[in-house]
Amino acid sequence: MGNRHHNKTRTLLVANKGAVPGQDILDLFKVAFSDELYGDEIDEVELREQVQAVKANLYDREYTKAFDSVEKRVAYCCRWSPSRAVAYSSLFASLKPVKNVLQCKHPDDGLDEEDSDSDSDDITQHLSKRLESLDLDPLSMNVLCIGGGAGGELVSFASIFAPSRDYNSQYATDKREKKFSSLNIQVVDIADWSDIVGRIDHTIKSKWLRSQSENFSINFKHADILSMTTSQLNLDKVNLISLLFTTNELFMEDKAKSIRFLQQLNKNCASGTYLLIVESAGSFSHIEVGSKKFPIQFLIDTILQGKRGDEENGCWDLVDMEDSIWYRCDEKFDYKLKLENMRFFYRLYRKK
Repeated sequence: MGNRHHNKTRTLLVANKGAVPGQDILDLFKVAFSDELYGDEIDEVELREQVQAVKANLYDREYTKAFDSVEKRVAYCCRWSPSRAVAYSSLFASLKPVKNVLQCKHPDDGLDEEDSDSDSDDITQHLSKRLESLDLDPLSMNVLCIGGGAGGELVSFASIFAPSRDYNSQYATDKREKKFSSLNIQVVDIADWSDIVGRIDHTIKSKWLRSQSENFSINFKHADILSMTTSQLNLDKVNLISLLFTTNELFMEDKAKSIRFLQQLNKNCASGTYLLIVESAGSFSHIEVGSKKFPIQFLIDTILQGKRGDEENGCWDLVDMEDSIWYRCDEKFDYKLKLENMRFFYRLYRKK
């Protein structure tokens, strides 16, 4: 059974060793969307109007309508994605298997150790660099990001990946071609976020990764994940699947297809694959099945692990979980628009 936290609602750290600082994450959005955030008065009025339109759609759970225009998608990304990105970055840094994947280490490295993120991270990073100096094939990690077109996940993935890179390699006196581990991210979203993803990808590489840019790839696919085949998703080659504030939307779209999709993960993901699900805590994440309402995490646990008491025969182990956790933005954070504190639940599963 995974780590269950029974104490009062926890709060994630604002800053984490081994992750890009929160203010730098916000600054990346400022650069990527400088025209919208710092344009003339007409641009500012337009942005605020679009933010209000998106807010109304989200309140009514009209998810498709909320993202049905370029202007709405940009407004969402400017207004809500920065808050999501700093929160996700803190969460990823606190979950060792997720952090390992995003730093292109073996996902299960160091899981039995007390996570004193200080010395162990430095030692692991040093060993990784020594291994890369040998002519060995480095690890490539594959992430399937479902519903991540708005960019919060992508920036937070990069915020963990970037500090793990060896930026001194370009100045090495040994000019033999070196092989580096790489992170490959497949984003699938039902709305066409291709322009947003392109802008964020460019800014990540120009501002953070630079000489290591070729080792970080983002591929966006505009598609309905519930209609994609197993071969299209390459589930057997994925190391980490993220479903962040997306599961509710999938079940609102089609409950039966959503259940079949989770069953597809049961059948086709390779042993050792990690699945991270994050969703709003509280009644917002209750769904109707027949005449009854259930917390969505109860339904997810049942599909992935089997009925309570029979988890040993389920397809996934629950590695870590929290039914309610906060991320509170630092009051010193500087950003043009309002930043949101977040309360959510998460589940981290590992395929048996």
